[in-house]
Amino acid sequence: MSTAVKRKLSAAAAGNTGIEITTTSTAGDLIHSAVAGTTAGTFDEIWLWAQNNYTADVILTVEFGSHDHAQNITLTIPFKSGLVPVVPGLPLQNTLDVNAFAGTPNVITLFGFINLITD
Repeated sequence: MSTAVKRKLSAAAAGNTGIEITTTSTAGDLIHSAVAGTTAGTFDEIWLWAQNNYTADVILTVEFGSHDHAQNITLTIPFKSGLVPVVPGLPLQNTLDVNAFAGTPNVITLFGFINLITD
């Protein structure tokens, strides 16, 4: 029988407040470190949304693991548009780090959670 337990992002403060993106280049700010190991059926499912409180659109880059550009998600976060979906439940494991950086520091905040999945 499979189970899913909702957890806060590992880099989020107590209360699961948002994570402000302060860096403007790789390796970015740590967002989450995935569950250890590569056991089939055990992984973190990550969900992220971004908020931009700046006066202009800002480019956000989310990096997975080795900071290989082929693994990055890069998108423009429109200013003052509420929460924008960034990562739609991707599976992670093997202590993979998720980091993020933005074109402008201190204006993008990431919110999210993981579902710890085991079967």
